[in-house]
Amino acid sequence: MVALLLLAVALGLSNLAGAIGIGVSGVNGPLRLRIAVLFGLFEAGMPVLGLALGHGVASGLGRSAPWLGGALLIAVGLISLVLALRSSGGSGVGVPSGSSPSGTWRVLVSAVALSVDNLAAGFALGALRVGLAVAALVFGVVSVIMSLAGLELGARIGAAAGDRSELIAGAMLVGVGAAMAAGVF
Repeated sequence: MVALLLLAVALGLSNLAGAIGIGVSGVNGPLRLRIAVLFGLFEAGMPVLGLALGHGVASGLGRSAPWLGGALLIAVGLISLVLALRSSGGSGVGVPSGSSPSGTWRVLVSAVALSVDNLAAGFALGALRVGLAVAALVFGVVSVIMSLAGLELGARIGAAAGDRSELIAGAMLVGVGAAMAAGVF
């Protein structure tokens, strides 16, 4: 159980960092809850899916999971940067996109990208000899907690950054994606 909790926290670090990136541009209460739940569901479901898929798929995806997740986050971050620059006329002053359709898309893609490493980790859950329900619950709860903490920290950074918060959010997502691809998360 301790190993499962440590694995959940280690994999949840990317959610913490990703949530900081999203929180920088500002999120309201309902969006904050939606982000935490989406991140938690994907973080809980991906290891279970990985375990269900079996070890045949593990060898191929296991090595490429950080690259795939990192590439998705870099793409979302770059799109966010471009949208922020376009909405501000190049001045770097953007409107937070957390409540817009593009913001919802960004949250969904971010949730998938941040949980791809959990899919690969799911292949190893059999070795820990824990039930799927327990693993999903631990991954989900840890992810929700870390996501909410990241959103709060991001909101504080965003409040301090003012008009440049959307640019910072995009840059942070690119940075988290690059760190994930490099194997830091």
